[in-house]
Amino acid sequence: MGVWQFIQEQILGMKWLNKLIGEGLSMLGLDIEERIGGSVQFFLYDVLKITLLLCFLIFVISYIQSYFPPERSKQILGRFHGVGANIISALLGTVTPFCSCSSIPLFIGFTSAGLPLGVTFSFLISSPMVDLGSLILLMSIFGAKAAIVYTAAGLLIATAGGTLIEKLHMELYVEEFIRKAGSVDIEAPTHTVRERVQYAKEQTASTFRKVFPYILIGVGIGAVIHNWIPERWIETVLGGSNPFGVIFAVLAGVPMYADIFGTIPVAEALLYKGAQLGTILAFMMAVTTLSLPSMIMLRKAVKPKLLALFAVICTMGIILVGCLFNMFQFLLI
Repeated sequence: MGVWQFIQEQILGMKWLNKLIGEGLSMLGLDIEERIGGSVQFFLYDVLKITLLLCFLIFVISYIQSYFPPERSKQILGRFHGVGANIISALLGTVTPFCSCSSIPLFIGFTSAGLPLGVTFSFLISSPMVDLGSLILLMSIFGAKAAIVYTAAGLLIATAGGTLIEKLHMELYVEEFIRKAGSVDIEAPTHTVRERVQYAKEQTASTFRKVFPYILIGVGIGAVIHNWIPERWIETVLGGSNPFGVIFAVLAGVPMYADIFGTIPVAEALLYKGAQLGTILAFMMAVTTLSLPSMIMLRKAVKPKLLALFAVICTMGIILVGCLFNMFQFLLI
């Protein structure tokens, strides 16, 4: 076993943990080859694996994020112009909140502070869709190539979407109370290492409490798909034989609300059952970026025309990425 394969399977994928849980359940009299035993093993393994990785990743990302409070983020973004500003904004979204409903308040703050609208939309698209934590977790399931290409695709959608909104001059379609809010320049605070560690601990506890229910729901759904739904059903709806699989996955993801960590167990089960990679990733992108609750929140900040444009850009970008992933799946996993 190569070094990278060992990292992917035993450190990120924690195959040793799955084996340990399987042996423990067998000692308790559960047959893990049967549906019930297999479901219990899947549930315990995925909950523990995601929890361990998630807490570690949130701590590291929150420590990094302590260097980018809103004031400093505004200063950084203000130094760039054009497409470069959109790229930096999309990259900044990778170290900020993990779900769209958490990103929207920052989007409102950036817009009120006078940053270009396209730049703030690049941040809004990128923040829930791609982050450093999801990159690591995706590696543990789909492998490094698929995870890196997924992240690059998300950043491309965020950059292109923000740039298009900028070119269309949609500033008048931001709600008036945001446009007239103005901004107050506040010097970005400096913190000691101890303060940054404390901040990371607090963020880890707070974020984990928010996302853990979605992890449980996602793993529960994944366990049902993994052990109870016939493979031929998944292949019929989301497999290569259905040319509309990507569109169906996007439409199915819109009514839901979860962060990317809640969708990963579902994605893992769907891949195991024969769903195409691009279809699965399109579903994940739709849930995290276009969920109905986040669209309702965003409607409070922007007018219907801009909201519709945002939805169309994201939907078309996600469908395109999903189709491309399906075409080149053989190169990625």
